[in-house]
Amino acid sequence: MDTNQIKDLIELSLKGSFATVGGSEGKYTANIVFEGFNELNTVSRHKLVYAALDSYIKSGELHAISLKTHTKEEIKTQS
Repeated sequence: MDTNQIKDLIELSLKGSFATVGGSEGKYTANIVFEGFNELNTVSRHKLVYAALDSYIKSGELHAISLKTHTKEEIKTQS
């Protein structure tokens, strides 16, 4: 599993999302922007992402992933 595969899985699962993924050897970071996160707390947002990656986490292919989840509006206010 590589960063491109993780990015693709996230973006295919969360239609309209944009993900940047870094890391290697089973340990990754992902920064995800998705309007579907609107009005969801952090735990709910992470559950959506983990659902897309579940089989890879269970198989051990993906050992650890650190997530940062935002809406477009949240990104704008951080700039």
